[in-house]
Order: sequence, then structure tokens, then C-alpha cells
Amino acid sequence: MQRSPTIIALGGSVIIPDKINADFLKKFRKLILKLLKQGQKFVIVAGGGKTARLYQNAASKVIKITYEDLDWLGIHATRINAHLLRTIFFKEACPIILDNPYKPFHTGKPIIIASGWRPGWSTDYISIVLAKRFGAKEVIIAGKPPYVYTKDFMKYKNAKPLKKIDWKSYRKIIGSRWIPGMPSPVDPIGAKLAQKLKLKVIIIKGTNLKNLENLLKGKKFKGTIIE
Repeated sequence: MQRSPTIIALGGSVIIPDKINADFLKKFRKLILKLLKQGQKFVIVAGGGKTARLYQNAASKVIKITYEDLDWLGIHATRINAHLLRTIFFKEACPIILDNPYKPFHTGKPIIIASGWRPGWSTDYISIVLAKRFGAKEVIIAGKPPYVYTKDFMKYKNAKPLKKIDWKSYRKIIGSRWIPGMPSPVDPIGAKLAQKLKLKVIIIKGTNLKNLENLLKGKKFKGTIIE
């Protein structure tokens, strides 16, 4: 039986916190190449990060912009970030960026790079759709927050990290409405689908590569399990 690939949603805030984090990308590439030699395969979904916010903020200062157009700016930011990832894995990755999670394609490469698709959700949702497509039982979301918190940890000092939470409780924290750029670890639309699929999602801090390696090797790690 063929092993399902590991699905990683790599947050745009990790790829581009303020500028392109080339040092991180170099270390991330080294880790993934090491794991490829051990037989692992990956689907890596790129987030939009600072690039998305720059375009969204600029457009919003000029005109009143719809959520749909904010999403499209974010989607195109994920696509340029996806091309960046495909370039640094040019020998190992499928040359086609998966910009539609339902797009038919064939590849013998061990890495698939994906991006945003349509308005109405974030790349978290895309990662969950791809987990269903490729038969993966879990998704790793490696972004800015190291855990799911009881409330927005960037705003509230009394926000408490959670090591484990069920989907019903998680969805009560984040609500049901998608707003472009919202800081939820898993967007509301993705969370709804993950609950329906009974999928496990693991939230970790993307820049902590040792922690990511521990997770990918089945060792003890720091983060939140949602299931």
C-alpha cells in the first residue's frame, strides 16, 4: 500500500515575516531533503504572508475593497510564494503548482507545491481538501502561532495555550465567518470541513524546525492537536 504524503500548510508569515526569510528556507529545504531520503513524501501549501497584507492594505487605502477582492490579492500572493518553494525544490518537486486542489495531474516527484485557489477561505482549507484527495489522516499547519489559544494571543496576555481541543470547541472559539486575513490557526471554513472528515490538524510554530522534525519523526513535539 502506497504511503500518503505529509500535508504541510506553510504559513506566509514564516516564508515572509517582513522580508523573504531565506535563512529559514535554506534550513527548511535541508530538513525536507533529509526526510525525503527516509522515504517521506510531501504536499506543501504556501500561505500569503506579508506580501498578501501589503497588497490588501494598499488597495484598501485607495478604494473600499470587497472581501472577494481582498481574497484574490491574497491568493495571488500565495502563488508567488508557491513558485518560490517550487524553485528551491526544483529537482524534487512537481513542476506544476497545484493552484486548484481538484486539478488532475500526474507526477513521480516526491514533493507537490500548492497555493491558494478561490475566495472564501484560506490555504488552511486547501490543505484539508488535499488531505482528503491524497488520503492523509492529518494536516500540519506550520505558521506563526505555536498553539491554539483560548483567545487571540497577539491581543490578550491572558490567552492560554491548548495542547488538545476537539473541533466543536475550536469552532466556538473562532466562529463561523471567514474574514480575509483573520488570525485563526485554522480558518472557519477549513475547520468545518476537517470536522466533517474527522481529520486531525496539528498546529505548530513554523519557524521551530527542530520541533517540526520531531513531529515528522513521530517524537514528542510542542503544539496543539485538533480532532
